[in-house]
Amino acid sequence: MSTPSGAAGAAPRIPESRVPEAVHRRRWAILGVLMFSLLIVVLDNSILNVAVKTIAAPEPTGIGATQSELEWAINSYTLVFAGLLFTSGLLGDRVGRKKVLLFGIAVFGLGSALAALSGSPAELIGYRALMGFGAAFVMPATLAVLMNVFEREEQPKAIGIWAGSVGLGIAIGPITGGLLLEHFWWGSIFLVNVPVAVVALIAMVLLVPDSKDPRPGRLDPLGVALSIVGLVLLVYGIIRGGELADFTGVTVLGPLLGGVAVLALFVWHEKRSSHPAIDISYFRKPAFAAAVAAIALVFFALMGVTFFSAFYLQSVRGYSALQSGLLILPLAAAQMIFAPRARLVVDRFGARAVCTAGMLLVAAGLAAFALFGADTPVWVLCLVFFVQGTGMAHIMPPVTVAVMQALPREKAGSGSAINNTFRQVGGALGIAVLGSVLSATYRGGIEGHLGAVPAGARDAAGESIEATLGVAEKMGPAGRPLISSAYEAFLGAMHVTALGSAAVALIGAVVVALFLPGLPEPRKLAGSEEAPEPAPAVRG
Repeated sequence: MSTPSGAAGAAPRIPESRVPEAVHRRRWAILGVLMFSLLIVVLDNSILNVAVKTIAAPEPTGIGATQSELEWAINSYTLVFAGLLFTSGLLGDRVGRKKVLLFGIAVFGLGSALAALSGSPAELIGYRALMGFGAAFVMPATLAVLMNVFEREEQPKAIGIWAGSVGLGIAIGPITGGLLLEHFWWGSIFLVNVPVAVVALIAMVLLVPDSKDPRPGRLDPLGVALSIVGLVLLVYGIIRGGELADFTGVTVLGPLLGGVAVLALFVWHEKRSSHPAIDISYFRKPAFAAAVAAIALVFFALMGVTFFSAFYLQSVRGYSALQSGLLILPLAAAQMIFAPRARLVVDRFGARAVCTAGMLLVAAGLAAFALFGADTPVWVLCLVFFVQGTGMAHIMPPVTVAVMQALPREKAGSGSAINNTFRQVGGALGIAVLGSVLSATYRGGIEGHLGAVPAGARDAAGESIEATLGVAEKMGPAGRPLISSAYEAFLGAMHVTALGSAAVALIGAVVVALFLPGLPEPRKLAGSEEAPEPAPAVRG
């Protein structure tokens, strides 16, 4: 239990527990609320993945969003989310994580309601950005609160369960989205977030304690501003490059180089500031740097595949949105089964061996997409998704523990923000780069088969498989040969992209094999806390 403020003489003695007893007793209920809060963010992204085909359909089924508009519906969220993650983590440490969490969920719920009523792709993109603004305040705060209601020895178990809730979101999202799309209009996939947000708000007010850094120090407004500008420019350049399938244009290189320059200035400023927003020296620790790099690399590999797998399952295989969602269940089930138990494997074999094996499993699952055809048995798809989920379950909890336990407990918001920022930047880069590879390869494969398409429609028809199939449908019987050509071109593009994704995952395996620690050393970890840390300002 934390030492009462009035007991000044007892301060030098480090109490066995630094979490108030009232909070400690309800820690598992608090974790449940945090998981529920995280669920709405994960749920939204996984629902949208199965709905892209429906949203791309003409009115009244969808809103006629083009491939580029669909990417921006995803990326506007990512752009705002990634740009504000670091800042929201700092605010949580300073003003209180519960306050930040409540604010984020309320904004996310409002954005969801507005997105459901969007009348055009432009409106949807704008409201998705608002949802990203709210989500940026949710995800870092959930992990930061977790670190302040669990003692250090229980944190790996709690983080494993927290990571497993991501698997739950992955499972519920596509199935929920499929059910909603079969019975309601496309906007229902966003409207479903509203009641979830309301329940999360009520539970949070009742159960979750507030916490913040008791000695936050002076504010670093320049550092905060540089982090926002640098991240937004970098992510925008990545997204723009993916949209154009070309990373050499001025509109891509300008933001990319500008973002890198601003972030370099941010690092320079933080190293010289007397009150830095983040202590850059943490990145000198090989285990910390390898953990955040692993997060970025695994999401780079997976996000691009997630984007095109929806088109493979629905456009090529002909599955409905609900059936596509059900096929993702093995991936989610593997995460829910193995993520909470990953700490036990780490205790026996060490983070290095476990994460390396996890990365190799992810790489194998991604490479398997290069063997998929139009008639690959369903059980093979399920097996590959299960392998991917198993790999993820043995990567995310250990690397998250490595990141979060490297920082003092009172800086949990900053640590969570770093963890999630690298994940989002890696994911955005994966969608952009791998999406560009998919688009360019598909166009190269289909161009030679567009001779029967009217000259004015050829360019649009080669943009994506959905565009090609739409043109073929309008052509009637004359368009049937084009359909089979579209399938072949897409499968060829998917195979190339899958191999690229697997290569990135292999790089991640090398990184963690070289730099993550081996078997844990409990005595050394205990000794590293010789100096008393200030008790967190946790209020039950």
